[in-house]
Amino acid sequence: HSPPVKPGEKPSESGEAHQRKELCHWPCRCPPVPSCTPGVSLVKDGCGCCKVCAKQSGEPCNEADICDPHKGLYCDYSEDEPRYERGVCAHLIAVGCELNGVYYLNGQTFQPNPLYKCLCISGAIGCTPVLTPKLAASPCPKVTGRKKPGQSTCGPAEHKQLQSTNYRLMSAYRSLPLVLKKTCLVQATPWTPCSRTCGIGISSRVTNENRKCEMKKEKRLCFIQPCLTNILKTIKIPKGKTCQPTFQLPTAEKLVFSGCSTTRSYKLTFCGVCLDKRCCVPNKSKMITVQFECPNEGFFKWKMMWITSCVCQRICTAPGDIFSELKVL
Repeated sequence: HSPPVKPGEKPSESGEAHQRKELCHWPCRCPPVPSCTPGVSLVKDGCGCCKVCAKQSGEPCNEADICDPHKGLYCDYSEDEPRYERGVCAHLIAVGCELNGVYYLNGQTFQPNPLYKCLCISGAIGCTPVLTPKLAASPCPKVTGRKKPGQSTCGPAEHKQLQSTNYRLMSAYRSLPLVLKKTCLVQATPWTPCSRTCGIGISSRVTNENRKCEMKKEKRLCFIQPCLTNILKTIKIPKGKTCQPTFQLPTAEKLVFSGCSTTRSYKLTFCGVCLDKRCCVPNKSKMITVQFECPNEGFFKWKMMWITSCVCQRICTAPGDIFSELKVL
């Protein structure tokens, strides 16, 4: 039943639905572009007008204040029933991440190394430094007189310079190798170690070598050694030597990945073994493209590292250890 109509009130007014608050106004009137904290995305607001710092996990959100899309966040309005006007940023349900045998949930923050804090986003791991190294000389001018507590001596320009310096310390922003292709200055981080010591694994890097010249994560297959029960029976180490850097299997074989096999056979070069405590790792390689055929499911292609030579060394790291090359400054 409809509620009774009060004196002097029209029937349509008594049953009027909740009026939503207008959060977007046109034409756009934008404040100065904000300087976001490192790790927080600078995006256009939900109105498509102004550049804003994206809301992070657990922060309030609405159709104008959007959640960080690069971290897999969305605005959850479930607690604001029945209006659905104000929400809280939450992580989408997605696959987690695995690092050094430990599984992390999507959206989980963890610190597997004292120097870095990491975040799992849909199977990818992003890390930022915990401690920022001190600069040799501060770009901030000296201020005469007494400074109020909490007041910074840096202006906006100096703060921006400090942030850009900090970003250069992150591995994804290494400046080498540099190649100029058309209008894009190509940058790339080194390939990570193969995720598996035997069998087909995956290695990755961050590069902007694409049509849009954008920093993106690139993956490739890697095959360091076949999984053999007694590999020393397969590899013949020359007399008087302790290592055999490379070896090949007697015949070419098809590669199997995720239940699918390659359309052709390959005679790969693998990294060998040593009788002492040294390990053999790829030294030189090239990139090839391999095509896999899945039963009743079609074809797909992957880039793959083709090993041409290996080197035996005493520095051995666990597969997937993304912190193996870090040093305390």
